[in-house]
Amino acid sequence: MNTPFDEDTPPRRPGLLAGLRASFLTGLIVIAPIGLTVWLIWTVVGWIDGFVLPLVPYNFRPEQYVGINLRGVGVIIFLIFTVIVGWIAKGLIGRSLIRWAESIVERTPVVRSIYSGIKQIAETVFAQSERSFENACLIQYPRQGIWAIGFISTDTRGEVAQKADAQNGMVSVFVPTTPNPTSGFLLFFPKEDVIELDMSIEEAAKLVISAGLVYPNDKDPKLPPKP
Repeated sequence: MNTPFDEDTPPRRPGLLAGLRASFLTGLIVIAPIGLTVWLIWTVVGWIDGFVLPLVPYNFRPEQYVGINLRGVGVIIFLIFTVIVGWIAKGLIGRSLIRWAESIVERTPVVRSIYSGIKQIAETVFAQSERSFENACLIQYPRQGIWAIGFISTDTRGEVAQKADAQNGMVSVFVPTTPNPTSGFLLFFPKEDVIELDMSIEEAAKLVISAGLVYPNDKDPKLPPKP
């Protein structure tokens, strides 16, 4: 008769319900990201179609000739219209019209506040294609001995760099929060206090979002993380 203290007691095999539960959770991990991504894209496309297609004359709508409502036509029309507007806005006439329209908006009390806020958000979100974080880094924050992942944006310039008066210069570091890396803190560090990492920005972002559960492979990022 074996006792609970016998070392030769074989480990219990997981039961049928435990195996089904593990398989269900594994399948959920595989299906959930794909399903949510497809659902989100499908919803956004439908929302854009519902907003754009009513503005298109009925004779130019594809369903009049095809007989069915083609999802995504509104997105294509919106993209073409946006490209045309951007092309015009980059020209001399377009810039003059924009300055004239903005001068009118600036003289309107309520509209001025709404327009300036939306414009600032749009420039921050969409006009950053040519400006991105340079490298992922390691900094001691919020005190010495505690390390945090950060993203180096630019060399610190202007009044901040002059008043700080660092000998070797300073860098601007964005320290993201977990699990939402879009919020965080802007900190200014002397260059000698910043350790640049070999991992890419995407790998560092995954590390932050996963709360340290997903580590990049330093030899081949395509392989699973090292145990």
